[in-house]
Formats: sequence, C-alpha cells, structure tokens
Amino acid sequence: MRKHHPKNERIKRAYAIYLEDAHRMAPKSVDQALAAIASFEASTGWRDFARFNIEQARKFKRQLEEDLNPKTGRPLAKATSYARLKAVGRFIHWLAGQQGYKSKISYSDADYFNPSANDARIATATREQRAPSMEQVRRVIASMPAESAIEKRDRALIAFIFLTGARDDAVASLSLKHVDMERRLLDQDARTVRTKNRKSFPTWFFPIGDDIEAIVRDWKAYLEEQLLFGPDDPLFPKTKVGLEEGQFAPTGLERANWSNADPIRRVFRESFETASLPYFNPHSLRKTLARFGMTKCKGDAEAFKAWSQNLGHDDVMTTFTSYGSVARERQEEIMEELRKGAGERAPDGRGDVLEPDLRARLLAMLQGNGA
Repeated sequence: MRKHHPKNERIKRAYAIYLEDAHRMAPKSVDQALAAIASFEASTGWRDFARFNIEQARKFKRQLEEDLNPKTGRPLAKATSYARLKAVGRFIHWLAGQQGYKSKISYSDADYFNPSANDARIATATREQRAPSMEQVRRVIASMPAESAIEKRDRALIAFIFLTGARDDAVASLSLKHVDMERRLLDQDARTVRTKNRKSFPTWFFPIGDDIEAIVRDWKAYLEEQLLFGPDDPLFPKTKVGLEEGQFAPTGLERANWSNADPIRRVFRESFETASLPYFNPHSLRKTLARFGMTKCKGDAEAFKAWSQNLGHDDVMTTFTSYGSVARERQEEIMEELRKGAGERAPDGRGDVLEPDLRARLLAMLQGNGA
C-alpha cells in the first residue's frame, strides 16, 4: 500500500511555502502543521485531497481519540488533539480556495475539524505554570561548585538567566559583545541572537542582588582575561570533548556556541537535583521574575511597564496573563488575610496596605502607560 500521493505532496509543498512566506511562520511551526496534515492523510489511506468528504474528518477525529502517545502509552492529550485538528482545518480552508480544489471542497468543510466544545475548553484551559521561588534559585546557585572552567560556566549560566530573564535559546547564541557590564545591559540583537520571533530588544539586569551580578561579571572577566576570548566569542561556550585514558570525556571549553538549548536545560536539571529541589526549566525563571516584579514595582504602572519590556513584552498584559498569575499557595495566604478582615496585607514584603485608590492603580497598570 502506498504511503504518499504525488498530487498531495505538491499541494502540501505549496501550503508550506504559503505558511512560511505569507504567514511568516517559523520552520518548526510549519513542520508541526505538515505533520498534522500527514497524520490526517494517513487516516484516509493517502487519498487525493480533492476527494475529501466530511466522513474523512469524522474518522480522523475518532482516530485521535483512540491514538496513544508513543512515549507514555496513554491517550493523546486534549491539547495535542486540538492542535492537530486546528492545523488540518486551516489547511482544508486554504485548500478550498486553490485551483483544482474549489469545486470539490467548500470553506465550511474546515468546520468539521473543530473539536467538541468540551474538548476545546479542556485543551485551551489556563493552568498554573510552576516556577521556583527567588530563594530556591539562590539556593541552587549557592550549591554549585565553581572550580573548573565548566563549573564556572554552569554557575554563571543560571545566574545570568536569573539576572536577565533571557530565553534559553537566545542565551545559547550569545557572544561577549552582547553584554555590557558597565551599563548592566544585554543587547538581544536578533541579527546574531536567536530571540523569539527574531525580535531585537534591550534587557537591563533585573535588581535581584549584587552577588548574582558579581558571578556574571567574574565569568565574563574570566573569559576575557584568562581564556583571552574576544567580543565575537561565545558568552557560554560549549563543552570540549576529548580522549582521556582511552574514553571520551569533557576536557574544557570550546570557542563555539551551543547549537541549541538542550545543554542549558541539562545544566538546570542537574543543578536543581543536586540542590535537592524539583526540576524547573530555564523558562520558568521568567515567571519567577514576573512575580517578583509585581512586588518590586508596588503598583507603579510605569515601573511594571519597564519590567515587562525588559522581558521582551511589548504589551504589559502579556506579562500579566502569561507570567503574572498569583501562585496558588500565595493566593491561599491572601484569601486567609482577607478573611480575617483586617483590611491590610501582611507587611512581609509581598504586598502593601490596601489603599483607597487601588482600583484606579490597577486599571492604570492594565490599560495605561502604553500597555
């Protein structure tokens, strides 16, 4: 039985070009869309897309309900099924306007790939994102050795992400020239840094402590003064591997950037485990910083807007909705404080006394100052 249809391959290629050039999708996102389309195509027995009928869509939906995750052996997550259905639905909608398919597929056919309302709610539900506390991150950094070059790099790596909130893939591509220690500035220049959506923006160090900043400062000086690295050399060099006693082992640092963020996540995993803490990925520190910012800025809309921009967010609402939710344990504490009816928040550094103009300040934070 054949596992492809030449005509389908040609139209899928045209759709990939459309996603990349017209919708400006990243290659990884295009690949995910094509993978979803391929799974639908397989469910039809690789029939010509021009022979589409709604029973194919219904069969595909049933198949997704029965499919198992190859890694866990459990049914596919609702979010996975939802994403695949949406991807195929968008493709069918696009196909309805293409020459050779207009008379065979209607735009409304794409609606048959909509998941049930309940499944859609489950798939798109907002769930609390886990993030370490400021104290937990500090504990990890304090527990890390810093004798060898690799150990110094790993400790500085976590300190740097804590200090800047930079995304792991961007950090993997940084050079020494991107960091100005005197101005406390990270220049996330998309021409040479793998930023999200290739967006350029400056990040000034978050005010989390001189001790954390000193670790990064010492690391940069070590690279420049001891290893004689130049401006175009990597800020976090990849590990050099060589033969030692007949076996491959780390031998130092190489003048080259990591090709992806996998090694950074591995450093985080090992470091948190060594500190006897649950694993938190590098991205979770952005949520840690967002929560800290809500306290540090103390209702100052302009200050929180600057804090939000420091994370690379044009809209302060992105920081609120994506990172700024109150942790459940803190939510419980706040509700308990309010239940006691004191009218004040505990003076523990995490909240201020409730003020008469609190509503106006919150509205200003959400809507004003260019948010």
